[in-house]
Amino acid sequence: MPRLAIGPEFPRELGALAQPVRRDVVVALRRFLANVAGAPHPESVRGARDARVATLRLAEGRRGVVVRRRDVYWLRTVLPDPEAWSYAARHRYGVNPVLGVVEEWDAESLERIEPALRRSAGGSRLFEAICDGDLLALGIDVRALPLVRLITTEADVAALEPLLPPTQYVPLAVLARGGTLAEAWRELDGCRAFEEDPEERVDPEDFHRALLRSPDRAAFAADRAELDRLLTEPGWWVFPHPPQHRLARARYDHPVLVVGGSGTGKTAVALRRAAHLAAHGSGPVLLVTFSQGLCDELSGRLDRLIQDELVRKRIEVDNPERLAMRLVAQAEGRRPALVGPGARTMDELIDEARLLLSRETGDLLDDVEPGRKPYRHIVVDEGQDVSPAQWRLLRAAAPRAADDLFIVGDPHQRVTDTRVTLAAVGIPAIQFSLKVSHRLSREVLAFAVRVRGGGPADGLVKGMSALYGFRSARFGSRPVVRGYASAEAELAGLAHTVAAWLDEGVPADAIAVGARNQELVRAAKRTLRDVPVRVSTFAGLKGLEFERVALIGVAEGVVPERPPEEPGARARALQRERSMLYVACTRARSMLYISHSGRGSPFLSF
Repeated sequence: MPRLAIGPEFPRELGALAQPVRRDVVVALRRFLANVAGAPHPESVRGARDARVATLRLAEGRRGVVVRRRDVYWLRTVLPDPEAWSYAARHRYGVNPVLGVVEEWDAESLERIEPALRRSAGGSRLFEAICDGDLLALGIDVRALPLVRLITTEADVAALEPLLPPTQYVPLAVLARGGTLAEAWRELDGCRAFEEDPEERVDPEDFHRALLRSPDRAAFAADRAELDRLLTEPGWWVFPHPPQHRLARARYDHPVLVVGGSGTGKTAVALRRAAHLAAHGSGPVLLVTFSQGLCDELSGRLDRLIQDELVRKRIEVDNPERLAMRLVAQAEGRRPALVGPGARTMDELIDEARLLLSRETGDLLDDVEPGRKPYRHIVVDEGQDVSPAQWRLLRAAAPRAADDLFIVGDPHQRVTDTRVTLAAVGIPAIQFSLKVSHRLSREVLAFAVRVRGGGPADGLVKGMSALYGFRSARFGSRPVVRGYASAEAELAGLAHTVAAWLDEGVPADAIAVGARNQELVRAAKRTLRDVPVRVSTFAGLKGLEFERVALIGVAEGVVPERPPEEPGARARALQRERSMLYVACTRARSMLYISHSGRGSPFLSF
């Protein structure tokens, strides 16, 4: 029976096909996986740069390109027949000799670019001070060394990026900008999905093992049900990027904090961590997030993504306020009042809940009797907006033991006035960072960073958290900013923009409209009353993502609203407003539209 691995591009390309063609492709793959009569068979490629590459006829006029090694087939793409043959002939594949992950090379383009590099090469070569042994030790392919030796400028390296595997480009880019071999190794480590095993040697011929080490490049389908799931689930779940995979599955002897900018996959890591602990941990798991809306969103994702009902039931999703209410209600036998005579504030309820947990277990029983805590593992999303009192409650709700607290957040997306270090509330966390945004284009990222301004933010561990090194993995469309003479004209422009997006084939559930206040949200809803797109405040978009986002009313006096007069409070309020707009801008995967009537927000003046 063939072992079939799906590449990350394939589900996206399949989804873009017309329904009848898509159906034929899926049926053909089911037959191939089952190895039954009528299943497509591999066809060799004339002029292929890699003899292991073949094509499968999956539908009329459509072929899949596969890389085969014994009974293992890695399905890379589905294309019209002529393009599939061209793709198959153009690429070659290998196993990185250091990391053991799969690599894809645009061999044909590299062959064309080598003469140009040779002609432009001057007397001084960029990597002439680095010996072949050091380059090979970084995993540089021995067949690529002659090409590497022709490079004279950092611009040459940048031009090669689309043609090289990331595991080849990353170390070269570090060295090209003057970095050391040690720095190149640190960057290369971000391409590793598993902790290094000193006992394991990389076998360049073991393609199956290499695919297993490459969860961002391949996911195996064992049967028809697994195939169907891989083709329909979101890519962030099926194909985790190496740092995300490693962070979510590691064992930790201490609390962990993962920080990263918008689109780096923090929430994906939190969900994967919760799922991993539910399946392999030693007790109930609590997944905590910022608001009830996000709780519902994350619960829905977990329901869809965890197939085992028993594993799913081990995870509760809640926010700190509801957790405190529930603990106090259980102790008192009734729901505590928040309004009227005898009412308590939410801060008082949170503190009472923490004291209840401390009285029931005692601070010294954490390691001795961890089962007496309500949760064995706690995963926190949007950690930058958790208050000190809420942190103390969460600390009391789980024992001080291995894999107790796992926190993700981004201080630059803080929308509350919370300023706290985790160590100050009894959580000495070790910090890890995610630097690459897989959601945002470089254009949207650059725009959003300028909107936020203000430099570094107070971190969750000691010191400041800077945006330095935060980058995007892809190019896209530049954000559009439009000014209108009146509010009516602006709303008409919104209606026209959303209608155009729908006409282009963008699904309604992939579009969001955001505004700073409820009055503008109501106006947008009236304008789009027959269009089923999401319309929300900026805060309501927090933690979500969409293909295209329209933000309206980004005008002077609205964003920001009038800040207080006291200088310190004014500075904090303005930074919260900037962060709120930054959060809203960074919900967009491919296109961002911003409008205002009258003068635009001063945050747009750059």
